[in-house]
Amino acid sequence: MRTQRNGGVAHTISRSWLTLLLGGVAILCAPLLAHHSFAVYYIEADTIEVEGDVVEFQYKNPHAWLYVVGQEPFGKRQAYGAEWASRTQLDRDGIKKDTLRAGDSVRIWASPNRDPSDNRIRLKRIERRADGFRWGQNRRDSR
Repeated sequence: MRTQRNGGVAHTISRSWLTLLLGGVAILCAPLLAHHSFAVYYIEADTIEVEGDVVEFQYKNPHAWLYVVGQEPFGKRQAYGAEWASRTQLDRDGIKKDTLRAGDSVRIWASPNRDPSDNRIRLKRIERRADGFRWGQNRRDSR
């Protein structure tokens, strides 16, 4: 412990108390630093459409991922990794880990990546015509 004199009043400063306070602030701020804005990686104002088959659905946090192989406008097959919402949000919207399976034919609308050579996109909307399943477009439903 260290004692300081300021204008005749003794102030006791405890290093362990200060360390505890700073540690608490760091722990509380960590989740804020860990999350990123989608706008950093994706062009949110633009939307592309991809129609294809699900290869894999990763139902996890911090974001779920949907991998789809679709047809490019010029006929070439392209694999896309679509970043989706958190598992918690999807669960609230009725999306479960088995909602989408490999082989499902889907149509998705997504924000393209800022890097044209990167095939990761941000999923905004999805539909599966086989059973009428839909999610997105300012209204989340999983009929």
